Amino acid sequence: MYLKRSLSSRLISFKGLHFPYLSKVKNFHRYQVVVGIGGNIGDLKRRFEHLYFKIKRDSRVSLEQTSLILKNPPFGYEAQDDFFNSIIVLRTSMQPKSFLDYLMRLEKLFRRSRSFENAPRTLDLDIIFFDNRVINSKKLTIPHAAWHERESVVIPLSGIKI
Repeated sequence: MYLKRSLSSRLISFKGLHFPYLSKVKNFHRYQVVVGIGGNIGDLKRRFEHLYFKIKRDSRVSLEQTSLILKNPPFGYEAQDDFFNSIIVLRTSMQPKSFLDYLMRLEKLFRRSRSFENAPRTLDLDIIFFDNRVINSKKLTIPHAAWHERESVVIPLSGIKI
């Protein structure tokens, strides 16, 4: 069950059992990573719950926090359904490129397809921050480009304690 709250005529927040979540368990992983999660195909709140449990069972990462879930309009390609977005904070000992590969495998597990830029998707996982690193490569940009201009990141991130 999710509690629904209108933030504006375009934005709705949802709170449930695991969104938001704050772990009380100390972990041994070296790096803190902030990941944006989103999608607009299917039952996203249920998919986020499945992702939550998939991550909780994976010893390569430790789930520290999740944010509320935000329903917001698409940008870029706008002829599609609204998106659901949230933030998860993990700890890992993986290096950034290995961690990106890990996220891409998770997207594939949740049937993500990449038909065109900003296309509708079942699950989108983006590294927003990776510890205090700055990376600008062809494959990876950290911090995520323009994260501070997106309501889909800023609003969920505002409830996170880093």
